[in-house]
Amino acid sequence: MAPPPEDILPSTMFLSDVEDQKTGELMQTISLSRSPLALLSFAANRFTGAAAAFFQEQNDLGSVDWRMLFMLAQQPGITAARASKTIVVDKGQVSRCLHRLAKRKLAIAGELHANGRSRGWRLTEAGREMHDKILQASLDNQQKLLSGFAPEEVEQLCSLIQRFLVNLEALESEPGPELRLGDS
Repeated sequence: MAPPPEDILPSTMFLSDVEDQKTGELMQTISLSRSPLALLSFAANRFTGAAAAFFQEQNDLGSVDWRMLFMLAQQPGITAARASKTIVVDKGQVSRCLHRLAKRKLAIAGELHANGRSRGWRLTEAGREMHDKILQASLDNQQKLLSGFAPEEVEQLCSLIQRFLVNLEALESEPGPELRLGDS
């Protein structure tokens, strides 16, 4: 068997041997400590869960709600469809979230766009105040999470994750019925 090309990482670096408790037989599986995909997934899930609990308790906001407040601050006038793609949340969830924010007078829908179907959304004054409140809490939590990291390491981490996202986008656009994260 020929060695993999230089730009292909060997699958063995992501595997660990585990023993079947019944048979004593060894088998290989994804290492939970050496697989960046597993680590990234675990970190993202734990972070989202902790942040959701925090914002729910402090501000009565769900996880999509606070992400949309940041999105509306970042891109005033964004449509539900565009926001859905940007924060990678189902459009129906984004639409329900925007209506919850509107009911709380944190966001407001603009005029219908030329297509006659979509509206841009903006923060209200109360929405900006809520954004600023959760922004400070987010920055405080980010400082704690990145404690011990040098500024260069944070920049490198962002660069690595951005490269990962580019590769993920390329993988998602490959023809085939599903995302093949388990393939090597």
